[in-house]
Amino acid sequence: MSFGNDPFDSLTIPDGTTVEEYDLVTEGNVMIGGQSTVEFGVRARNILAGERVQFGGSIEAERDCRLDVWCEVADNVLVGKDAYLGERVHIGGQLLVAGDLDIGDDVTVEEGFEANGWIVIRNPVSSLVFYFIILSHLLQVNESEAASEFVQEIAAEAENNTDDADTDSNDVMMIVIPRGATVSDDIWQVSTPASIGDDCRLHGNVRAASITVGCDTNLFGSLRARGDIDIDKRTRIHGDVTTRNGAVSISAGARIRGDVVCDNLQLHDDAEVYGTIRASGEVNIVHAPIADE
Repeated sequence: MSFGNDPFDSLTIPDGTTVEEYDLVTEGNVMIGGQSTVEFGVRARNILAGERVQFGGSIEAERDCRLDVWCEVADNVLVGKDAYLGERVHIGGQLLVAGDLDIGDDVTVEEGFEANGWIVIRNPVSSLVFYFIILSHLLQVNESEAASEFVQEIAAEAENNTDDADTDSNDVMMIVIPRGATVSDDIWQVSTPASIGDDCRLHGNVRAASITVGCDTNLFGSLRARGDIDIDKRTRIHGDVTTRNGAVSISAGARIRGDVVCDNLQLHDDAEVYGTIRASGEVNIVHAPIADE
């Protein structure tokens, strides 16, 4: 996965991501910027969270889990391999680690913990804190290429610790939640662009700088952006689609069960809008191509 100039420059939801009974579920990895609120539980391959991230449910990591300082988890943390917890992390349930546990100072686990491997208690700073310090410094001095390489090296290191039977690391998808985001059953709110992949099933209203939604995705909520909104083929949006200053593009077979408000609109004639369309600029109807004989 390419992170571009900044690993947290977009909310990225990869193909096949679902929300199941208030859990955010993906077969890939999850990377969450600092000071974000994720009211779901999270189930993924590897989970990496920055400082002061709040989780409203449990965490289940098939492999490694890294939580930076002051993170809070409302329920259990279950880790299939190794866990790394920064200082003053609070876990409201149990902590169960199949591998090694690297734990910082003043960590609270309400219902106790168990690790099958080595247990290392650090004081005062975790290696995960250094990861974010280095990354932040590289971005501040405009070393975006070096920052991107650094993140890719961390991801590659995590993948190198997996079993030989695991799939190629190049095929691993990743959910990226930007710094300061709010993610819940009601809203996905970020100040960055948002990209939602194919075959996803999500709940909540999406608020972002701009939004792209892949094909065959089912979103139970509205879309609102300052810029453009692009909706791919056969996607269902159960809510309004609104942009303040941008254009809306709706592809063939898409279904919008709400109003569409935008500047310019491109609408395929095989798409359906079950609401009012208000476009202050140009409206372009795209006709279905004639099938080749």
